[in-house]
Amino acid sequence: MSTTGGLEPFEGDDRQYTPTRLPGWLQEVNGPDRIQPKQVTRAQLAALSPRDLLVHNDGREVWHANIGPIETPQLLALHEALAEIVESNRQDGDKTKPAALVDAYPGLGKSTAVRAYGRALFRKQVALRGETTPSGHRRVPTIYIALSGNTQIRGLNAAICRFYGLPVTGDADTLAERAVDAVLSMKTSTIIIDDIHFLAGANSNSVRMANQLKYLANVFPVTLIYVGVGVQQRGVLREGFSGKETALAQFGRRTTPLTLLPFQIEDDEGRLQWETLLKTIERKLVLAEKYPGMLAQDLSDYLYARSTGHFASLMALINRGCLRAIRSGHERLDEDLMNQVKNDAAAEQARKELEAEIKAGFLTTHPVSRPQRRKKSA
Repeated sequence: MSTTGGLEPFEGDDRQYTPTRLPGWLQEVNGPDRIQPKQVTRAQLAALSPRDLLVHNDGREVWHANIGPIETPQLLALHEALAEIVESNRQDGDKTKPAALVDAYPGLGKSTAVRAYGRALFRKQVALRGETTPSGHRRVPTIYIALSGNTQIRGLNAAICRFYGLPVTGDADTLAERAVDAVLSMKTSTIIIDDIHFLAGANSNSVRMANQLKYLANVFPVTLIYVGVGVQQRGVLREGFSGKETALAQFGRRTTPLTLLPFQIEDDEGRLQWETLLKTIERKLVLAEKYPGMLAQDLSDYLYARSTGHFASLMALINRGCLRAIRSGHERLDEDLMNQVKNDAAAEQARKELEAEIKAGFLTTHPVSRPQRRKKSA
């Protein structure tokens, strides 16, 4: 029996995959860019048939849920730093390649930013060297894996094998040999390892964790990009050494720490960056009663207080707000609507203090002065 009332089914543009498996990673790397739904007026919305309205709203909902990555100054700086490390690592296989560690607070979009760099690097290498290797294998320049709680060496090697679709039976050494064969045959040059703070458990000591990461660098002839939370605070780069002994820490010598910062509004440079971000997002929203300045002017302070300058919190808030605006027929974002939207616990806990400072006039997201444009010479 048909569940669509005799009408042709509409699948929508949801893309269900996991980037920690090769087929899913290839979909993320090579998938077509989404096309922004057409902006229509409220009158045009009212003129749509019930079926066409369902299709239009479905497209808007999936579009708003997948806005980004947005090329913020923070993201561009991180990509530039990663490119300097990764693309200078042209050492032969007998040399250990320096690694990168992207260590930042949760909710800043670091995983999204690093995967975006990995996708761009993948495409660049394939465009330069071709889709297949000289031996006829698929070329896979970058891969992405994510760890889970209390991962040991065997589990880490298994995650790499699982990405390539290889068997995950055997001990740690067997799995490592299997993974290295895949790395070499598919010409993989960069491995992104997310949630590295899970390696060997949250309570493990820094020496054990550093030893496991050194093992990876010695076994795999690639550039390793680690992504995690609070990794440096565990003393991993020092490997348990202190004082003058810190110079003995090999992992610290082989690893360049990078970070991704939240948006700040302590000065006009930060405020201008926040304003530019909101203007960029605003242009991407598809609401019938959207207007210039809806986010960057009328909701700027409000959105900063509710997101605390964290990109992931901001995007979750706006995505849910747009969903509510569409389903309620409100078709715009304002404080009354946004107050009904729930956000993550960390953002909500910090919200009251920021709101109080903004209302008291101690903080503002609006630039106090704007850079003067140079007049064109005659």
